[in-house]
Amino acid sequence: MTTALPTALTAGTWTIDTAHSDVAFIVRHAGISKVRGRATGFAGQITVGDDVEDSRVAVTIDSASIATGDEKRDAHLRSADFFEVEKYPEWTFSSTSVTPSGDDFVIAGDLTLHGVTRPVELATEFNGVADDPMGNRRTGFSASTQISRKEFGLTWNAALETGGLLVSDNVRIELEVSAIRAA
Repeated sequence: MTTALPTALTAGTWTIDTAHSDVAFIVRHAGISKVRGRATGFAGQITVGDDVEDSRVAVTIDSASIATGDEKRDAHLRSADFFEVEKYPEWTFSSTSVTPSGDDFVIAGDLTLHGVTRPVELATEFNGVADDPMGNRRTGFSASTQISRKEFGLTWNAALETGGLLVSDNVRIELEVSAIRAA
């Protein structure tokens, strides 16, 4: 099956512009609030095929770059209780398929986190194409998924006196991506 690209999105290699992109996560804390964090060190490419189904995405994230706005919590996240950044310095995502979904896409792929690889699906919104003042051709996407920490071997937790656990199992991942077309 051949599926045309969205208007203005051209086949080729697009490099993720990390200065204008965001890799973020949200996890429920103590069952009553949400803690947000982000990866500040990442790189990736989007290879757009002549047909949507021929497109691919590859991203690498520096696990030590996780930042939540609280140095003590960030240090705990980098420790053996969570991400073990010295043992697992990178996380990766490599797409296995790109499927149209209305005007948008589902990007399926393998997420490797904490030494464990699991399939995930990213609900992806195409945000368009634009030329910036520096002469770059850009494209943008918003994507999200939800994962289970336990499926990636991230099981540290603490029981609450009132019942429940300190950190939820479910983690929402949200991406805002701006990519520049290679010359």
